[in-house]
Amino acid sequence: MTIAEVSRKYGVTADTLRYYERIGLLPPVPRTKGGIRDYDEDSCRWIELMKCMRSAGVQIEALTAYVALFRQGESTVEQRKAILVEQRDQMVARMAEMQRSLDRLNSKIEGYDQGLRQRERELQA
Repeated sequence: MTIAEVSRKYGVTADTLRYYERIGLLPPVPRTKGGIRDYDEDSCRWIELMKCMRSAGVQIEALTAYVALFRQGESTVEQRKAILVEQRDQMVARMAEMQRSLDRLNSKIEGYDQGLRQRERELQA
């Protein structure tokens, strides 16, 4: 697939795809004899993974380290797993913080709802 096709398919700009490849977030993308990027299934799986990880808030530095280790081969399996575990733990902490914020927001909204109900009762009396 061309970079334009991949860009449309995954909702990622061509500039972002080039940037991800340049900084090592994606392994080098295969190219045609003319030097044009020709995204294959492996490249697309990497894009899906990186898009998922970025939307989950995983830092680019952690992902580039992960890709670099992946390219070194099977001897880095434990190191790669450690990166993923650390990122998961950070995500769980962010989710817990978001849940606390959501709970507080819901509590404030409930307070307004109760206040409005009280005022409605007063107006009806």
